[in-house]
Amino acid sequence: MEPGKLKGKVTVVAGATRGAGRGIAVGLGRAGATVYCTGRSVRGNPASGDRPETIEETAEMVTAAGGTGIAVQVDHRVEAQVKAFFDRVRTEQSGLDLLVNDVWGGERYVVSEFGKPFWELSIEKVLVMLQNAIHTHIITSRYGAPLLIERGKGLIIEITDGDTFKFRGNLAYDLAKVSAMRLAYAMSEELKPHGVAALSLTPGFLRSEEMLDHFGVTEETWRDAIQKDTHFRASETPYYIGEAVAALAADPNIFEKSGTYQSTWKLKREYGFFDKDGSQPDWGHYYEQNLPELVIK
Repeated sequence: MEPGKLKGKVTVVAGATRGAGRGIAVGLGRAGATVYCTGRSVRGNPASGDRPETIEETAEMVTAAGGTGIAVQVDHRVEAQVKAFFDRVRTEQSGLDLLVNDVWGGERYVVSEFGKPFWELSIEKVLVMLQNAIHTHIITSRYGAPLLIERGKGLIIEITDGDTFKFRGNLAYDLAKVSAMRLAYAMSEELKPHGVAALSLTPGFLRSEEMLDHFGVTEETWRDAIQKDTHFRASETPYYIGEAVAALAADPNIFEKSGTYQSTWKLKREYGFFDKDGSQPDWGHYYEQNLPELVIK
């Protein structure tokens, strides 16, 4: 994204602590935007186990990239906190141009429950994950959308996993990710008269901090993990989805995409952006060529 392309734009990335959320926040920063980086993990008080990332670090990275990063601790499960946050944005800014919903909080669920049929799942864990991954998005959009509507333009992006309705291997995980897609579509229908767009966006095989740790590699040595999972060769960094979101935010014809299910690989074909190393990963093409038995025609 061209530096300064989003200068003057006010954005919120809900769930900006790490992974795609951090990549998106920094990508918006590279384009010059003001980025409110929200999440629960702050210095001295991590909220997700032993993960070291914090929203302050993300905000600092946004500013270093050329934007203005503002870290705000928000538990998006708590309506009062979300309302207070958007009241603050309204007070501090002239409006809001972009809201990205990337709150997730399902890491522990995936580790402990994936591979089990639904009749063996822990109901407690299922409900917690749905609260973290769906309820938070609804609450956040409920209080963020009015700021976009007031300006009569703007965009809401729901971050998900996958751009189809194929089964994602686990009932609760599937419900969470498909729900994000449906939320984007449903919001687009109700936002249409107000000039505000909404869509969902998925990365490919994301080379996040947690995934690198899972394979015992770093961003510099990530190719070593291909020996453990051959599909990792087609992975992409969080930088890539940051470029995708910045491109969407700068698109003057974004309303034409409202209600659609987008992906980094489709958008790179249209906007021509690159990953951090200059490559253009295409998980969709790789998936079709190497996992044809899983492709839904």
